[in-house]
Amino acid sequence: MNALLEHLVALPIVVPLLAGASMLLVSEAQRATRIGIAFFSGVLQLTAAVVLLYLTSDAAPFIWQDGIGVYSLGGWGAPFGIVLVADRLSAVMLTLEAVLGLAVLTYSIARWDKPGQPFHSLLQFLMMGLNGAFLTGDLFNLFVFVEILLAASYGLMLRGAGATRVGAGLHYLVVNIVASMLFLIGVAMIYGVAGTLNMADLARRFAGLAPEERALFDTGAAILGVAFLVKAGSWPLNFWLPSAYSAAVAPVGAAFALMTKVGVYALMRVGTLMSQDEAAASMLGVMMFYFGLATLVTGTVGMLAAHHLARFVSYSVVVSTGILLAALGLGIEELTAPVLFYLIVSALTAGTFFMLTGMTDRTRNTPSAAVLEEPPLPPSPFYTAFGVRNPDPYGTDSDVGVAIPRAIAFLGLVFVSCVLLVTGLPPLPGFIAKFTLLSTAIDSAPAVGLGGAAWVLAAAVLVSGFAGVVALTRIGIRLFWTVTARTTPRLRVLEAAPAAFLVALCIVLGTAASPIMRYLEHAATSLHEPQDYIRNVLALVDSSAQGTNP
Repeated sequence: MNALLEHLVALPIVVPLLAGASMLLVSEAQRATRIGIAFFSGVLQLTAAVVLLYLTSDAAPFIWQDGIGVYSLGGWGAPFGIVLVADRLSAVMLTLEAVLGLAVLTYSIARWDKPGQPFHSLLQFLMMGLNGAFLTGDLFNLFVFVEILLAASYGLMLRGAGATRVGAGLHYLVVNIVASMLFLIGVAMIYGVAGTLNMADLARRFAGLAPEERALFDTGAAILGVAFLVKAGSWPLNFWLPSAYSAAVAPVGAAFALMTKVGVYALMRVGTLMSQDEAAASMLGVMMFYFGLATLVTGTVGMLAAHHLARFVSYSVVVSTGILLAALGLGIEELTAPVLFYLIVSALTAGTFFMLTGMTDRTRNTPSAAVLEEPPLPPSPFYTAFGVRNPDPYGTDSDVGVAIPRAIAFLGLVFVSCVLLVTGLPPLPGFIAKFTLLSTAIDSAPAVGLGGAAWVLAAAVLVSGFAGVVALTRIGIRLFWTVTARTTPRLRVLEAAPAAFLVALCIVLGTAASPIMRYLEHAATSLHEPQDYIRNVLALVDSSAQGTNP
């Protein structure tokens, strides 16, 4: 039974790989078959992620030791073997990715998966790369999985026509290729010094490095940290992100909502495993805080300057990355659980908001049919700009305004929900996430001499929230109150349901914040005390090397 559960760790990688490859063999005329394969893959990935979430929790303490599942591919041990590791943090990220992936898949089949473009295969390969990045226990294979998801994202980014999309896609491609080169250089330097790229083995071997080797190791780790920061969309090399994400079609933007979080995840995973290297850990923490703060400020300015909703949402992704990096840069263990909760809420919100842009963009094409069909109103000094007729002195005029179509009402409700989530206003979980993060930082930072930094972060987060309210109020007025420039879009259930589901899921997260935070606190404790992770990985590696390797 335990061996079967260990194979479950590889399922989130194998399933999208097989699904994406098999859909390439299905002809375009068999669209229903391709959609069926994609849905089966998405449901299976979500099921596997939820099971892993349970197996790594305290509810199943006797199935996996310390709630950590390790899978050694081919039975080969370090330093040559590939090891997949499922713990609480990776299970959370897998579940978040599976939920977003299934929502994006449902949304896309309404009108976005046109024939002649392997949209579903590319989406599956993107999900495979994300899952592999969250599960791998090896630095080089982290590089491999990141390149897989980037290769799929290049095809998704360039989906559709237009010079703007092509230009933004080329910037996106060039920056990520440069970051991948830095990634590879850092990995090569670390391997040249330590002789291994297994993350658990690196943490064990670090203590035995000579002083001159340690300096080279720290240099490689710093280069690797820069590559992670670029992947996360950190300042100053994040100029590509708003243009690329806003130029992508709506479901692609929603799928990209989790991509920058891979860089944040890698910084958390590698940073905590290498925490014994005090020089590298201190350098990484300083880089994360100041770069995160600069990212937060530039994202806030971008939100204020944005006039299109997709552009605003792209800058909100930059802001969320800045908050995550700056909070993690403080190096306070108690902040990790609130950071993870904020990561979950921000990713779901960005995905929902990108889906909303695909629906609201259709409200700005032509004047509303309802407005065109109305007879002209009689001239009157009492006429107002919102279509209200003069009251009938005899009480026979029952038309007191312009009726709000159901589609516009739905879009308005989703828009308001996203506004509350992005800006951190009560009662939705965006407020809970930001309040918990800031209160924890302010309470815990003085004990480690970072009280001033915590207050700077709090001020920046509050200012960014206020700027978001101002910018979204302006955008909302143009989208929903400018009657003469708006048309009522025809919404399909398949595109409206995923957005409504993600909003409802965010509400559930707010109502169930207490048990979720307890799970995330356990995940944070396991992350900052990596001895269990190292022991479980190396125990399996050692036993594999003695028992099954030739």
